[in-house]
Amino acid sequence: MSLLKQLFLAICLFLLVAFSGSFFVSLESSREQMLGQLRSHAQDAATALGLSLTSQVDDPAMIELMVSSIFDSGYFASIRVVNIEDEQLLVERTTAATAQGVPHWFVRLVDLRPQGGDALIMRGWEQVARVEVQSNPQFALAKLWDSSLGSLLWLLLCGLLSAVFGGWMLRRQLRPLDTLVNQAQAISNREFLSTSRLPRTPELKRVMLAMNQMVEKLKGLFAEEAARSEKLRAESYQDNLTGLANRRLLDEQLAERLLVTEQNTAGHLLMFRINDLAGLNQRLGGQHTDALITAIGQLLKRLTQSPERRTWLAARNRGGEFSLLTPGLDSQEATRLAGEISATLENLRLTGASDCMPVAHLGVVPFVPGEPSSSVLMRLDQALTQAQLQPERPWVYLAQSTAPQNQTQHDWRSWIDDALSHGKLQLYFQPVVQCADTRQVLHHKVLARLLDPQGEAIAAGHFLPWIERLGWAARFDLAMLEHTLEHLAEHRQPLALSLSGSTLRDPAQLRIIQDTLNALPELAPLLTLEIDEHQLPPPDALRQLCLSLRDTGYRIGLQHFGGSFSQIGNLTQLGLAYLKIDGSYIRAIDEQNDKRLFIEAIYRATHSIDLPLIAERVETQGELHVLNELGLFGAMGRLIGHPQPL
Repeated sequence: MSLLKQLFLAICLFLLVAFSGSFFVSLESSREQMLGQLRSHAQDAATALGLSLTSQVDDPAMIELMVSSIFDSGYFASIRVVNIEDEQLLVERTTAATAQGVPHWFVRLVDLRPQGGDALIMRGWEQVARVEVQSNPQFALAKLWDSSLGSLLWLLLCGLLSAVFGGWMLRRQLRPLDTLVNQAQAISNREFLSTSRLPRTPELKRVMLAMNQMVEKLKGLFAEEAARSEKLRAESYQDNLTGLANRRLLDEQLAERLLVTEQNTAGHLLMFRINDLAGLNQRLGGQHTDALITAIGQLLKRLTQSPERRTWLAARNRGGEFSLLTPGLDSQEATRLAGEISATLENLRLTGASDCMPVAHLGVVPFVPGEPSSSVLMRLDQALTQAQLQPERPWVYLAQSTAPQNQTQHDWRSWIDDALSHGKLQLYFQPVVQCADTRQVLHHKVLARLLDPQGEAIAAGHFLPWIERLGWAARFDLAMLEHTLEHLAEHRQPLALSLSGSTLRDPAQLRIIQDTLNALPELAPLLTLEIDEHQLPPPDALRQLCLSLRDTGYRIGLQHFGGSFSQIGNLTQLGLAYLKIDGSYIRAIDEQNDKRLFIEAIYRATHSIDLPLIAERVETQGELHVLNELGLFGAMGRLIGHPQPL
């Protein structure tokens, strides 16, 4: 029972006790007073009647007349005239002592009995007769009953007013407790919220201040661990001068993109090298060349800031050599991008640089999942060499002859539209297990296959880039969500489903998603919606998005986390169910100690807010063993299990 209800019941009980005590005390006092009045009334009537009958002692008819006239006044239960000598009854008038309009239980409770009085009738000095009078208590009972009803109604009115006013006061005074509950629930949801409005009640104010102090302490600890994680990431994977990724992260991301997985798709790798960087450094000085390198870094950052390019990776390999990894980019877009970058680089030409050669030469090569990274890098070097040998154009696109494009954009559009319109979509499931016990399945990740015109199931990595280009991401997400909910209605098992950034950024589509989820609240404990770290909106919009999705009852998870560790401090406001670390930071973690230190720092930061960590793309037993030692909660990957249909 809540504290408010307990206090309300205590007030009601106190009023009941107060009324009962007041009622019985008042009733007993009134009863004694009424008894005294009845006795006095009976005695006065007996005395008066005795004196009146003294002169008529020898006239029986007159005695009876006088007795009847007094008795008919209605205030007496009986009047008797008794002869003293032989105790013979001379005159008697009686009536039943019943109270009209008074409940019997009240009569029994009050027990107000008739009271009597007597007087002598004299003949000179001789005692002739005795008058006995008993008063009727019915009028006293009626008066007591009316008085008790008035007291009851007044006390009920006072009780009602006290209950209403007391309830309002209690709610007002106990409102800070609701804030404390919200704070505690927010902490359990991995959010840290401080309350600026403090209650006036000193006791509650101290509790609220202590709660705020605890929240701020937890936020400080988490921010400290997050800063340590960001520092380790910057030291390991970031170029100090430009803020871009370094060559190590580029190699690891390229190796990840070349794995044959569900979501990996073909793309392009661009690399350009500043001409005569050493000569520029000698002629113009290190400050000017550093400014040129920084400007190029800003250019590449701007290229990767748009939402559809969040999966791209810009890196500074070494010196004046830069790379741009662009998964999902087709050949026409790659050549257009190469021309734009070359034209922009020419605008960055330093005063005093040679005008006979371009600022940089650029090479572009495609890649497909399954080929070795050494082959891609070798072709990229060939493209750069050819670009340096041709004077008419500073960039070269070196196509991959072994991977011809057999389908045009029209072909992709036709069969994807047909597959989405007619529900030609299959669900595949990949298990996610506990690191400590791989037999314990946490949930299954839902993956998609579209059936092409020949009925062959096509993996998501092949058609997702085309869906993004065609602007059908929200359409595809809604189809996936409907199929997943239909599956959950028949097969109750925990699942995780990804939503694209395009869907989450579209308010109309997001409302459709919310309405679909609100229609099936019973499935909320079984489905977690995952957001890609590469497609996150700004922090404020992300928080509002997570709150709106959590209002449906479904949980939120973050996948492919690793490229924006600076945002880890915002995780305290999102209430995430878990965090999935990108596979590039997991690969060969058993062989690279700095990766282990980095993941350990992330684990400490998330463990302080009780946020489970799940590793993606676990490939070897050595990796799984290290992850278990570090304390990570779960793992997924080809070592755990391949995607399979139901």
